[in-house]
Amino acid sequence: MNNWAGNYTYGAARLHQPRSIDELQAVVRGARRLRALGSRHSFNAIADTTGDHVSLAEMPRIYDLDRAGRRVRVDGAVRYGELAFRLQADGFALHNLASLPHISIAGAVATATHGSGDRSGNLATAVAALEVVTANGEIVAFDRDLDGDGFRGAVVALGALGVVSALTLELEPTFDVRQDLYENVSLDMVARHFDEITALAASVSLFTEWHGPDFEQLWLKRRVVTGSSFDPPGEVFGATRATEKIHPIRRMPADALTEQLGVPGPWHERLPHFRLDHTPSAGAELQTEWLIPRRHAVEALLAVAALRTRIQPLLMVSEIRTVASDDLWLSTAFERASVAIHFTWQPDWDRVRLVVPEIEAALAHFVPRPHWGKLFTMAPTAVRAAYPRLPAFIELAGRHDPNGKFRNAFLDRYVFGGS
Repeated sequence: MNNWAGNYTYGAARLHQPRSIDELQAVVRGARRLRALGSRHSFNAIADTTGDHVSLAEMPRIYDLDRAGRRVRVDGAVRYGELAFRLQADGFALHNLASLPHISIAGAVATATHGSGDRSGNLATAVAALEVVTANGEIVAFDRDLDGDGFRGAVVALGALGVVSALTLELEPTFDVRQDLYENVSLDMVARHFDEITALAASVSLFTEWHGPDFEQLWLKRRVVTGSSFDPPGEVFGATRATEKIHPIRRMPADALTEQLGVPGPWHERLPHFRLDHTPSAGAELQTEWLIPRRHAVEALLAVAALRTRIQPLLMVSEIRTVASDDLWLSTAFERASVAIHFTWQPDWDRVRLVVPEIEAALAHFVPRPHWGKLFTMAPTAVRAAYPRLPAFIELAGRHDPNGKFRNAFLDRYVFGGS
């Protein structure tokens, strides 16, 4: 079985698809090595195992809505796009979404996957509680209000504590969003006005193919204020408003994209870049991403721009987004407001892997944290050094998985410090 992009083949000996919580507990209890398999949108070995895979896709759906408390309890396998339709029908919303609505909630939370927004934490920050089937088959609950540090260590856990069977997410009243796209903002303008540009909307993305020193696209996703009118300016920071829909990868058709050009619509039909019923992005591709402290954003962008002649021949598109800081131990935005520098590459790892270390070297001074589910070549010691609460997480994992049932080669290398 391959991952979504087709660049990775899993090595599990067996795939279990339990149909009840009792069956799931029995599978976990009986396995010697086990990893949960979600929507397969990771690009590396984080979800792999030489033991057993377990998928929750056949488990009963959970949708327990607490209207008064503005929370919903859901199963670990549900995808964001699927949940969003139900929430919208009930008058609620999540604070943010990633560019793809196709990803499973449990997998996205476990890897600190994010959307964009100066004031928006990654998707894991919406978690108020989670239920985990641990190594002995028992269900352990972690609650933000009750478990303090244990909760903060358990949310972004990379699957190392067990199989997440249910999550409780914080909600807010539904809202509408409009997307306005602008074309051609110079790198110099971004460098001089970065904070002002990322404050233009609730969610802001800058796209470039690094043909030159400019960003070809600026996407602004603004919340619509009920009862007010908004006329977007024709120009912002030298960029002109687009009059036709644009794919982030300019050569591709715009059919797969959510509605653009200022047409207001529900949050879940605007915050993602792509529609749930279409193949997102390019499909056959590779992805890398590093999150750096926001205070170093301009220096980091200039460092990457200096490598554009090396990057551009292999690149599909690069996206710049912002993420608010949080207190989740293994989150890529732990205790620092961050800027995410993302690359979508051609599916040619033999060539891309020669350029990735050059980008990492250019960013090394800023203590980058690679996205846990994407490709990177950083030394394990550098990855581990970027997480000050890692020793506490290792102790937490040891309590719930003393024999390493949920560990794999990726976690041993980048988290637990093995060879």
